[in-house]
Amino acid sequence: MTNHKADPARIEADYLIETAIDPMKAAEIMAGEQSSGTFRPVPGETPELKARAAARVEHLTPIETVQAASLPGASPASGKDGAWQRARVTLSWPLDNIGPSLPNLIATIAGNLFELQPFSGLRLLDVRLPSAFATRYAGPKFGIDGTRRLAGVHDRPLIGTIIKPSVGLSAEDTGALVAQLCAGGIDFIKDDELQADGPACPFEDRVKAVMAAVNAAADKSGRKVMVAFNLTGEMDEMRRRHDVVRDHGGTCVMACLTAVGMSGMIDLGRHTELPIHAHRAGWGALTRDPLLGWSYPAWSKLWRLAGADHMHVNGLDNKFTEANDSVIASARSLRDPLFQTAAMGAVPVFSSGQTIRQAAATLKAAGSPDFLVTAGGGIVAHPSGVAAGVMAMRQAYDAAMQNVDVQTYANDHPALAAALDAY
Repeated sequence: MTNHKADPARIEADYLIETAIDPMKAAEIMAGEQSSGTFRPVPGETPELKARAAARVEHLTPIETVQAASLPGASPASGKDGAWQRARVTLSWPLDNIGPSLPNLIATIAGNLFELQPFSGLRLLDVRLPSAFATRYAGPKFGIDGTRRLAGVHDRPLIGTIIKPSVGLSAEDTGALVAQLCAGGIDFIKDDELQADGPACPFEDRVKAVMAAVNAAADKSGRKVMVAFNLTGEMDEMRRRHDVVRDHGGTCVMACLTAVGMSGMIDLGRHTELPIHAHRAGWGALTRDPLLGWSYPAWSKLWRLAGADHMHVNGLDNKFTEANDSVIASARSLRDPLFQTAAMGAVPVFSSGQTIRQAAATLKAAGSPDFLVTAGGGIVAHPSGVAAGVMAMRQAYDAAMQNVDVQTYANDHPALAAALDAY
């Protein structure tokens, strides 16, 4: 994040750019493209209009030169060096251009930039917003405190799992699996992002079967397991599905962010009476190339504003391509305050190939126990069954919280010992 003090009446965004032309000229092209300018002067683009509405290049810091373009289709390098130059750029826009509108903010800071010909690389790194956005968007309604209260889990990470198989189970089969997980002591269960409202497992039938199991278990234990039901759909569908979950005693709903879009998430955030578990399915397409797309801190800030209570950050030693340092930075960024007067923090959700093996490193990386870890096969595939899988994961995090080596802790905890052999 840039250290200078932002203008409270302007939107600011930081970028990493790579270009064959002078970086300042390239930055000015960005500013013109995303505000009052066009590729050539037009009538009406007066100095007064530009002074009022034009984006500005606030800062530019050269970083390095490279001998090959990162992305295809850009203007070729010229001159004796034939090199492409990388720089960090900060642009700003008057708030009056768009007002405090998240959908239009996306079009402004991440619109027709990534395909501009002068750039062989362009990535949005961070964004700082005027406090007017906090007035219009309430942010998470629950966050970690509300999540802990509803789940009845305090002073340790929340241990969760995903319904597996991802799809194919009937509503009744799903309810039976949830009953096993509840009996095993799980804190949190979520639908897989592929499970929504298909004919083989209708949403309402699944909610009824699952909540019957959850409520029965709560009557015995005194603690209600939190289940994130995937209500991803059109706006009217999501509102209706939310109400079904609420009316059956559910305590969480889930939405796939890139599928429902910003307007869908804003609408759900305003409607919901339950925490929103925000899944980032499709995120890799926006970030996998280091010289293209979005960095997580910028992207996640907007969804937090829209109302996301939980946000996926991948996991350590995950099954995907993301490096551990990126996962850690993403998780910690969810605690960054959006405004001086409102933190609007979201709960980091560690997932993707997680087992008992990552527990100690995840706790250390998170910097606090205020996170949720979800393991699918890492719990459900335990050789002694689902309940043993839940117990082993709990024991791995108990060991981490006590700063005891997991192998040592396993000597007196058979479920954990079996998991260490299996994973």
